[in-house]
Amino acid sequence: MSLPTELCYFVAAILFMLSLKWLASPKTARRSVPISILAMGLAVVPTFIQRIGEPGGAGIGNTLAIVLGGLVLGSAIGFVSATKVKMTAMPQMVGLYNGFGGAASLLVAAVEFLYKTGHNPQGEIGHMSVGDSIPVHLSILIGGICFTGSMAAFAKLQELISGRPVQFKGQHYLNLVLLLAGIGLAIALTLNPLASWHLAAFLGLVAIALVLGWLVVIPIGGADMPVVISLMNSYSGMAVTATGFVLRNNVLIILGSLVGASGLILTRIMCKAMNRSLANVMFGGFGAAPIGPAAATGGTKGTVKEASVEEAAMVLQSSGSLIVVPGYGMAVAQAQHAVRELAAQLEKNGTRVRYAIHPVAGRMPGHMNVLLAEANVPYDQLYDLDQINDDFANTDVVLVVGANDVVNPAAKNTPGSPIYGMPVFNCEQAKSVIVLKRSMNPGFAGIENELFVHPKTMMVFGDARQTLTGMTAALKEAA
Repeated sequence: MSLPTELCYFVAAILFMLSLKWLASPKTARRSVPISILAMGLAVVPTFIQRIGEPGGAGIGNTLAIVLGGLVLGSAIGFVSATKVKMTAMPQMVGLYNGFGGAASLLVAAVEFLYKTGHNPQGEIGHMSVGDSIPVHLSILIGGICFTGSMAAFAKLQELISGRPVQFKGQHYLNLVLLLAGIGLAIALTLNPLASWHLAAFLGLVAIALVLGWLVVIPIGGADMPVVISLMNSYSGMAVTATGFVLRNNVLIILGSLVGASGLILTRIMCKAMNRSLANVMFGGFGAAPIGPAAATGGTKGTVKEASVEEAAMVLQSSGSLIVVPGYGMAVAQAQHAVRELAAQLEKNGTRVRYAIHPVAGRMPGHMNVLLAEANVPYDQLYDLDQINDDFANTDVVLVVGANDVVNPAAKNTPGSPIYGMPVFNCEQAKSVIVLKRSMNPGFAGIENELFVHPKTMMVFGDARQTLTGMTAALKEAA
């Protein structure tokens, strides 16, 4: 490679690293986006440099048209997605983008394989060494699994298919057989890429990758989608890395490695937050429909203390400290702005307001952070589980907005519970607890929540946004 090409790749790689680092904090995340765009632009420049370097600048016109056409089309899709997709649908969009990354890697590897095995306009057969074949087949296998696995996650989150685990007898054995068959075909094609059966084997490898991705995700319940999204993000990174070796492109190798590693780290954080192993998430069928007596309970056992909006507002008015615990219900109700308005009114009355963010709250990592940032909640009011959990005992009121499993004391008190051992918030230790919920229906785990019948808890039923707006109005009248 020429010096300008290497320099562009080097600077682009550094910018990608910086942008990924800045994403770790809400305060710096905004600057990450333009830097990433600049890095991607620099990564494309060597393509033109290489074309210009050819005799007479051969191919520069076609290359320019293809790249600019893709840039315009992709930018239009991204702009529409960013402006039209609701925040509640952001996890689905992330899942789709992960899948598109896997599909892109699969297509690049497929084109490389077909071109070098004589399936090109010139009919020329290229040389495919073992070093060429391995990354090609890894890109196909990982990219295919990432694509259809992400599509399955999207379908679950979009409720196109059931969010509960879809299981059948012998499912895991079938997945194992398919994986071994895929590896076998990849090895066979690596050893003999020009055999008479190479096209059939190649198509079989693609089909196995696509089917396997779907089958791996459908037995995972909706509660575990944050883990699935993180894992598929890692897969997309690994597929990009393999594609980098296919194209001998250093910046793709570096970027894919960064995404793959960060996705695995995030997956581990998600699993730790649920006190479960990755194997349990992938194969445990967590959230499957209960059978027998457990299915017939239909609600939480115990006495529920239902309160009106006005009664809840009176409790909040007399509070000196408040911790808000948001959950997916807040996202569904689009109540983040109403939460912020209530908090602002309480702060005028001298109440200290903080927000407790659980790692698996919502349907993707950081879901609650993004929603609250959209409502201009100050970053220094957001606290992670470990930072704030010991403070609940010294707090006047806890306001739970659409959260369920992450506030369930059963994780600490009931050894037989499926969420036992999962780190949850110590809401019940506060002086008072107000829970905003549409009904007594259980969360993704499908189990009863002991917090809802706790003596300190007041349940306010209804749409969270309307309830919060009513509380704010009541506080203003009383001021």
